[in-house]
Amino acid sequence: MTAFVAIYRLLLRTMATPGRLAAVGALAGVSVFTALIVHANNPTDPLREGTGWVTANLSSLVAVGVLVFAVAALGDPQEDGTLLYLWLRPVPSWIPVLAAWCATVTVTVPLVGLPVLLSAAVIHTDGGLLLGTSLSVLVSIFAYAAIFVMAGVRFRRALPWGLAYILIWEGFVASAGAGAARLAVRTYARSILAELSDVRIRHAGYSLGTGIVVPIIIAVVALTYASYRLARTDVA
Repeated sequence: MTAFVAIYRLLLRTMATPGRLAAVGALAGVSVFTALIVHANNPTDPLREGTGWVTANLSSLVAVGVLVFAVAALGDPQEDGTLLYLWLRPVPSWIPVLAAWCATVTVTVPLVGLPVLLSAAVIHTDGGLLLGTSLSVLVSIFAYAAIFVMAGVRFRRALPWGLAYILIWEGFVASAGAGAARLAVRTYARSILAELSDVRIRHAGYSLGTGIVVPIIIAVVALTYASYRLARTDVA
């Protein structure tokens, strides 16, 4: 536990740089500001408008915000050579991986999760919408953080790979059909939102339970593979 806390604090300091915090924070601010504009225009169906706004944020702000920090958690130390010192410590490989995931979640929940919830509340204060937003954002952050921490271990300069996953796979391929949509995190996040807000959303046909359980399984598998990969990676 002492080793985990030490590595968690180290990764939290190294990944949460002022530049990253400012860049992602600015995107979050734009999201809230735009929601204020939407609210000022008095939408005819605020519940549907709010649900659509949250859906857009899940695919953009949440995914990209998590990507920026998650790939840097272990990717930056791998790039600059300091990962060697973590790798040589007499601790199981899953400890740095889990610490990287926890550090990512610690930063992104308040930095991107709360602004998305605030944006939804600005547009409409429906209880189902706010509950659906909270749960779908948390599930998205948990799953994306695991996937992109894994990418940071698996690929050098993992940021372009993560962007390709978000923009190409989830943005285009997964939108083309139900088969591909099963392999996209946002499909399950949208299903949670649709179930709790009672608003129909495209490619969101799963139950609430499936929408929660599948991303958790994805996160566990991704972190397990990242631990396996880290244990067998030559970081020297």
